[in-house]
Amino acid sequence: MDQPENDNDISLDRRLFCVGAVSFAALGAAGCGDGGSGGFGSAGALGSTQQNAATSTATSTGVSATEPVANSTSTSQARKFTHPGLLHTEADFERMRLKVAAGAQPWLSGWNALISNGRSQLGAAPRPLAIVIRGGEDSNFAQMYIDIARAYQLALRWKVSGDARYADLAVVFLNAWSSTLTAIHGNADRFLAAGIYGYQFANAAEIMRSYAGWAASDLARFQNMMLTVFYPLNHSFLVNHNGAQITNYWANWDQCALASMLAIGVLCDRQDIYDEALSYYKSGQGNGAGLQAVYHVHPGYLGQWQESGRDQGHCTLGIGLAGAFCEMAWNQGDDVYGYENNRFLAGAEYVAKSNLRDATSAFYTVPFFTNINRQGTQSVLSTGGQGHQRVVWESVYNHYANRLGIATPYAAMQAAQLRPERDGGNGDQLGFGTLTFSRDPIATRGRPSGLTARVRGPQVLLSWWGCTDALSYTVKRAASAGGPYTTIAAGITDTLTFMDGTVIPGAVYYYAIVAVNAAGESAASNEVRAAIKPELLLQKKTDDGANGHATLAAGLVKDLGDFTIAAKVYLDGAATWSRVFDFGSGPRRYMMLTPRSNAGTVRYAISTVHGYNEQVIDGSAALPAGRWVHVAVTLSGHLGTLYVDGLAVGTNTQMTLAPVDLGETTQNWLGRSQFTADPALAGRVDDFRLYHGALSAAEIAALV
Repeated sequence: MDQPENDNDISLDRRLFCVGAVSFAALGAAGCGDGGSGGFGSAGALGSTQQNAATSTATSTGVSATEPVANSTSTSQARKFTHPGLLHTEADFERMRLKVAAGAQPWLSGWNALISNGRSQLGAAPRPLAIVIRGGEDSNFAQMYIDIARAYQLALRWKVSGDARYADLAVVFLNAWSSTLTAIHGNADRFLAAGIYGYQFANAAEIMRSYAGWAASDLARFQNMMLTVFYPLNHSFLVNHNGAQITNYWANWDQCALASMLAIGVLCDRQDIYDEALSYYKSGQGNGAGLQAVYHVHPGYLGQWQESGRDQGHCTLGIGLAGAFCEMAWNQGDDVYGYENNRFLAGAEYVAKSNLRDATSAFYTVPFFTNINRQGTQSVLSTGGQGHQRVVWESVYNHYANRLGIATPYAAMQAAQLRPERDGGNGDQLGFGTLTFSRDPIATRGRPSGLTARVRGPQVLLSWWGCTDALSYTVKRAASAGGPYTTIAAGITDTLTFMDGTVIPGAVYYYAIVAVNAAGESAASNEVRAAIKPELLLQKKTDDGANGHATLAAGLVKDLGDFTIAAKVYLDGAATWSRVFDFGSGPRRYMMLTPRSNAGTVRYAISTVHGYNEQVIDGSAALPAGRWVHVAVTLSGHLGTLYVDGLAVGTNTQMTLAPVDLGETTQNWLGRSQFTADPALAGRVDDFRLYHGALSAAEIAALV
């Protein structure tokens, strides 16, 4: 279980804040509305005025027609929820019944683990409490999670065996709590109790809602308990984060609240609550939102978990919470599993690998990108609790590998060593995933998927998702779309990445990956294009030159490694922290150019954690006002260069962050900041250009 967090907000130096705003008329926008930036309390938003403090798609072939097929996004129109439709659907229960009856493995071993567990037996009596306390000397929350585990396990026994005695006792537990519980108290840990036990309680009730022996009035009372006791704490935490700075709380705090809200939305047929949870996962600003929980994606799709520098027990807890969220959303038709090219799987594989030993009995090594947040700096993978085993892996493995045919080598190893999954024991997870999530392997032959190509300097970095039947992978390259292809690498078996360093400047290449298995080569992956030269992606000229801000299309820079941004700027005045451009998804992740930082110079900056890990290129002075100025920024490999009127005024050779690290940028603005406290641009932007690739100094001078 998690430990109490610091409830106190961080004390910020007032010198880091800027004030004031400039009103302006709107430019004709190239895109649609500004979008939302997610919820945070008054103490939770660090403006770019604090930035210096930190600096000093899955291929879903072969899905059974009897299973829900997820959409890429949630619909905003009224929906009819699937029931039962949280962690388990009726199709899931039918699979369990058939497999157990046939004595099939691993389902039978999973069933035996359930029926031999003490909490799944008849004869127990509930111990409901009016007030549950988690955190402090008077904590009594174990009574709640033990009774939730009993209700869930009894419900499973009824659904698989058909024995109504277990259903009747599960109803006794649910009714006892819904007629008694009025509040959850404690220190900050009360939010953990409301989140973890909220989604678990909702799952037990969702299974039982179809039982004729549970009166409609009793179900309604239970739903009311979830809406009045659990949901308010879930919602409050995501909005206010207990009054603390938003990165004070690690990923699992957000994630348990999200899981509870999503589950309550389904159980209570409340689309607004369900959509609130889904929206926060994609656009929320806290550490548990999808882009933040998987803090950084390394080559080969190893996704560093937000708590990997903290300890491994909390990492595996996060996998369990996020996995439950993804599965519940999937069963309602929303593919959160596939969000941002299977970003959750990237995180799961990283955590799984971090906690496994290789053939020499040493822990596998994984890359690590320094994580900086309210809690400090984590510069290495934490060995605290390394090797931690938690019964959360069957759902991850079975979704990707057996539903979709995507290889999950390390999650598969974790699932295998814990099979059959049993009761989690400590209330952090429901367990028994071997029974509930196991599925037969996908029948269709696999092929690699999700291939991407990132140009960084004179190299092309390839990453892809493997397939479950592959023995190795072959990289192929062509000079034209569709081939003919030439093999440039073969026999790749571990991390699925390849750096092509044999490219020729000025050339354009096309890549594909094939899997090699016992039957030979698979069909090719998706084809990707990589140009080893700058290419103009966007050019925007203003219509009337008036002051204002413009909104550009979402996702504008999500595929860019090397890039160039160039524009002409006319400033009426150089307000500190105004923006020439700012591309991001709220203050959590952004790349921006300001005419004047608090150091008094023009600055380019990029950050993936609220400015804490900001990487910058500073010029020598602020952009001048009262005349047109040409400004440009380029990135080539790790070299970033800032130009003013065609002359290089600043460089940084350690720019490890690129636009691709920002994920889907939903707010791409000219003249406006991701931080609401920052002033609008007092001036005009014209001839704004975005290039794939870095222009040379001579090419920048030619633009001027």
